[in-house]
Amino acid sequence: MAGLKHLGWKTVFGPRQWRSVALAGDRRRLTTEPFRVTLIPGDGIGPEISQSVQRIFEAAEVPVVWDPVDVTPVKGRDGRWQIPPRVIDSIHQTKVGLKGPLATPVGKGHRSLNLAIRREFNLFANVRPCKSIVGYKTLYDDVDIVTIRENTEGEYSGIEHEIIDGVVQSIKLITEKASKRIAEYAFEYARQNGRKKVTAVHKANIMRMSDGLFLGKCREAAENYPEVKFNEAYLDTLCLNLVQDPVQFDVLVMPNLYGDIIR
Repeated sequence: MAGLKHLGWKTVFGPRQWRSVALAGDRRRLTTEPFRVTLIPGDGIGPEISQSVQRIFEAAEVPVVWDPVDVTPVKGRDGRWQIPPRVIDSIHQTKVGLKGPLATPVGKGHRSLNLAIRREFNLFANVRPCKSIVGYKTLYDDVDIVTIRENTEGEYSGIEHEIIDGVVQSIKLITEKASKRIAEYAFEYARQNGRKKVTAVHKANIMRMSDGLFLGKCREAAENYPEVKFNEAYLDTLCLNLVQDPVQFDVLVMPNLYGDIIR
């Protein structure tokens, strides 16, 4: 978030003796001082799972000081619901945030706070790994997939209006800039993490202009990474193949809505 490219911890002297390692820009900083991390417990099961994560950090003696914040929406001067300024200020200061799920009213009330946070901090890439865990038997072994979802556009742009009584229009927004950015991010992620294949998920056979633009930028990005194999897959076909044989996939890159479906 907000300029901090990497946050991690490094073991020194013993298995429970940690030092914080941060990389901001090209500057690496190694320190014994704890990192402050913004904590958004969330709604529903959010507080429970957030507490579990905190206990894991505590058990591992990771040097983190939590800054808990409340994201109950407030009305701005323009009458619109918005994220409390305290939340935004905290994340700008800490550069790192842990967020539980936030509830969004269905059909009324304030708009999605998840979307508001993404827009505020330009969180354009939603990266979600799905990896088999040794010792936990499941239907498929050796699953190691990373889904990379464009996080700012598509059907989740929040652009919709009523044209006339009983007729509502929702706009799917796809831009060249955002499509190029997420495509290049996916291939660079694959290169940096030793991944062998990137699959672009789309429905360009039906939505030829919007998904066609997205797919075109993925194809262009692929040309700059000849060491990474590039595949294309229709969304519906991919969902079928994920159920039948998920091991065949590596990195998946897709527009916003498709990532929400696949996750």
